[in-house]
Order: sequence, then C-alpha cells, then structure tokens
Amino acid sequence: MWLPLLGLIIGIVLGLYSEIRVPDEYSNYLSIAVLAALDTLFGGIRAHLQNNYDDKVFVSGFFFNILLAASLAFLGVHLGVDLYLAAVFAFGVRLFQNIAVIRRILLSKWSLSKENKKKNDF
Repeated sequence: MWLPLLGLIIGIVLGLYSEIRVPDEYSNYLSIAVLAALDTLFGGIRAHLQNNYDDKVFVSGFFFNILLAASLAFLGVHLGVDLYLAAVFAFGVRLFQNIAVIRRILLSKWSLSKENKKKNDF
C-alpha cells in the first residue's frame, strides 16, 4: 500500500526540484494524465483498504486510464472540441468518490479501534 504513496511523493519532489518545463500545447494532456494517475492511485488505496487489491488491475488501470484520457484530449483537439473537459470531469468525480470512501473506511477503523481500546481498558 505504501509503494504508490512513496512513488507519488518521489514524483512530486522530483517535479518541484527539476527545471523541466512542459510546453503549453501539451498542458491539457499532462493535466489529464495526472488526474488519471491520481484516480488510479486513490483507487488502489481504496481497494487495499477494502481488501480487494490486485496488482494486475492496478497497473493495467493506471496505463489504460492515462491512454484513454490522452486519447480523448487528442481527439478533441483534432475535432476542435474540448473533450478533455469530459475526462477532467469523469476523473475528478471518481477521485473525490475514492477519497470519500477512503475517509469513511479510515474513520470507521479508527472508531472501531478506539472502542476496542475502551473495552480492553475495563
């Protein structure tokens, strides 16, 4: 479970301290790829907390989501329509749903452990 978080932290640190600049014409593609990657990351954390995690599903979902999002953006550019906004909306909604479920799971585990601690104290 901590491997994806470690990768995220390393990626953020490398991104902040590097001098690499993304050209403006690729900014839509990069923003969608980052959203898709974050969606997959939080989906993996959610699956782990629900004891439903599978490496193959995580890795294939990671690359498939990024390819799908980039393809939507590419198609939208060639059609003259902002299709990347559909991907931003879809991945944004899923990201917030995954975060909400993770929060609920962690809160329920925390309250359950707190109750068990009270029972053991008596």
